[in-house]
Amino acid sequence: MTTFDNRGKNFESKFAHDEKLDFAIEAKLSKLYGLWAAEKLGLDGADALTYAGEVIEVNLEEPGFDDILRKVRADFDEKGLEISDHIMQEELKICLTKAKEEA
Repeated sequence: MTTFDNRGKNFESKFAHDEKLDFAIEAKLSKLYGLWAAEKLGLDGADALTYAGEVIEVNLEEPGFDDILRKVRADFDEKGLEISDHIMQEELKICLTKAKEEA
């Protein structure tokens, strides 16, 4: 096997590892964000965990986090909660930082 072949296999291995890590970070972020939103919605315990699971599931619909922001925004609006988009974005950043630290 040539050095070039080894480099290719190493690159593939690193790419697979990075993809797995990215998925784990996104799942953790989604859970943290879902738990934050659940608290704002007045949910706790098993209900909060169920809600966080729904947020994780919604995040699988499309790349990025617009899908979870839409869901949470709709749920906040339905409950009559006045939480700005700016606050929601800032909390998303906080959850991303935490998720990366925990990965």
